[in-house]
Amino acid sequence: MNTKFPPLSEREQTVLKAVVHIYITTAEPVGSRTVVKRLGLNLSPATIRNVMSDLEEMGYLTQVHTSSGRVPTDIGYKYYVNYLMKVQELTLAEREHIKKELTKKMDTADQILRQTSHLLALASHQAGLAELPAENAAVIRRIELVPLLERQVAILIVDSFGCVHTSSVVLDNTVSPQLLESLSKFLNESLYNVSIDNIHSTVRDSLKKFFDERRKLVELALKILTQVEPPTNQMFLDGTNNLFDQPEFQEPTKVRSIIGIMEDPSPLVKALRESLANLESQQRTVLIGSETMMNNINEFGVIASPYRLEEKGYPAGFIGILGPKRMPYERLSSIVDYTAGMVGKMLSRLWR
Repeated sequence: MNTKFPPLSEREQTVLKAVVHIYITTAEPVGSRTVVKRLGLNLSPATIRNVMSDLEEMGYLTQVHTSSGRVPTDIGYKYYVNYLMKVQELTLAEREHIKKELTKKMDTADQILRQTSHLLALASHQAGLAELPAENAAVIRRIELVPLLERQVAILIVDSFGCVHTSSVVLDNTVSPQLLESLSKFLNESLYNVSIDNIHSTVRDSLKKFFDERRKLVELALKILTQVEPPTNQMFLDGTNNLFDQPEFQEPTKVRSIIGIMEDPSPLVKALRESLANLESQQRTVLIGSETMMNNINEFGVIASPYRLEEKGYPAGFIGILGPKRMPYERLSSIVDYTAGMVGKMLSRLWR
């Protein structure tokens, strides 16, 4: 949301912050008398009502019904997150709990990130999400070729995160067990520690080096690898059942939007990647309403933080929390940030 926020006075900021906090807690439109009680200031409801009216004209609040109180708009939430929110620090007990859950015996990135999405769902009472590392973050540790049918071969690629990528390829001619063994040895020698997104270019470069019998081996390797399906980044999503309990998602159309995310999270993944890539510091991002690209349903909010490998420095993927726009951002942001740091440490140990 590339929005130029209309400037707010200190009083307007105070009232907007109060409305956001009250609405997050109650899920009910907020009236001026409620704000007066919340702030405890020596101001009349009429004064607060005028301020809320000004905030509505500027686009920060909206009135659901003529006689009801007001609720934050997407711009109102965004202003709050960007300028008014103070991230709560996690308690020592909360940190220890997250650390304990993520330092259990887990041997693959799949296990760590599946556990992460589950942990975030439990901690937030929303939906937890965790993306597997990007292709350029994983390197090849082992390749195995397994004959299936007469001309069909299975290829198994084990990466540095313990993930196994499998494909089945069909060759033009039958390959002898001896040739398959030689090919497997060549691939393991040539592609060890090569990032998964560079395997084709690495083998193509080998063609330029060999002009003897090994060239035929390289050509066969290239034929096999060009048929291998590239690994698709997977996102684990846990706790979507928590969303069905939220008042925002009681209508059938909004229930269907949750099911749509479960079936195809790719628009959300794309929106999060783009948002994180556009951040100079590549820290936490918060997407609200239409920013989430959720099939024209604007009731969602997402808090996401990237995790980093200690050896690389740049983000390898992200984790986050998905819920209604009416989320306790101050508390959940600290959970996401700390958990992302722990995930980076755990994956770095695997990578080594």
